[in-house]
Amino acid sequence: MIRQHGTFLIASHVRPDGDAIGSELALYGVLKGMGKAVHVYNRDETPDNYQFLPGSDFIGHDFGDPENYDVVFVLDCSDPERLGEKGAVIARMPGIINIDHHVSNQRFCEVAYIDREASSTGELLYRLFREMGVAITGDVANNLYAALMTDTGGFRYRNTKSETLHAAGYLVEKGADPQWLAENIYENSPPSKVRLLSKALDTLNFSLDGKVADIVVSLACLAAAGAKPDQTEGLVDIPRTIRGVRVSIFYLELEQDYYKLSMRSQGTINVEQVAGYFGGGGHMNAAACKIRGDLESIRQQVVNRLRAAL
Repeated sequence: MIRQHGTFLIASHVRPDGDAIGSELALYGVLKGMGKAVHVYNRDETPDNYQFLPGSDFIGHDFGDPENYDVVFVLDCSDPERLGEKGAVIARMPGIINIDHHVSNQRFCEVAYIDREASSTGELLYRLFREMGVAITGDVANNLYAALMTDTGGFRYRNTKSETLHAAGYLVEKGADPQWLAENIYENSPPSKVRLLSKALDTLNFSLDGKVADIVVSLACLAAAGAKPDQTEGLVDIPRTIRGVRVSIFYLELEQDYYKLSMRSQGTINVEQVAGYFGGGGHMNAAACKIRGDLESIRQQVVNRLRAAL
């Protein structure tokens, strides 16, 4: 499909993370290098700590007439609904290719490359580019490395396989700069994000004999810190660093009595099943969902589901 067509749309999920953005920009670079016409669409703005990635200026927030595109790549996304309000429009477009690694992906289109064991969508694109024999430029290498690094938690999570590290090494050979990428992604926080972290830590709560810990960011907390919702990325990982904690939960208030839950777990504790119970999904050790209700009742429902998982 890549060889046969000339006009491409690339899209990924709402609140894009490092894997989504790195994968989009890497694919953009390869397709442009092949002489294709390419447009990248995301509903939401690119988070501050990814705006330095090569090509990020080419990400738009509209894509015009759907008939302008021969092929649509939906990356790092298990369901068109996760694309946002334009998801239904994109789902009706011909020539959809889905590349994804989420356990919850039920293959919503005919042409798909899905590997639930892969570390990241970036790793799947790395395999595709190697199979195609296309040149991997320094910019493409940096974007793919960013995708691999962020979705493996800096190569710390259980989804870091030998193939992942081989891919990272190859990308360094092709020009990826690990120090530059790590400094800009992990060590470049604006003051508002640090203020938000301080306020979030004040909400630290333990349950199930200290095996579960959670933190909460409310709308009032965001406003008081002068922070944006995308600056909450990474907060879910903090409670998991506490000794004895097996599951970490981050509650983000989207509107009154409506929360997004991000969950991280250790070992074989399957939080994807917990998220799936509430209509979400993800991976065994990293999953998310959205729930309506007051915070305490939501917390109790989630803890009850986690009790069985633990």
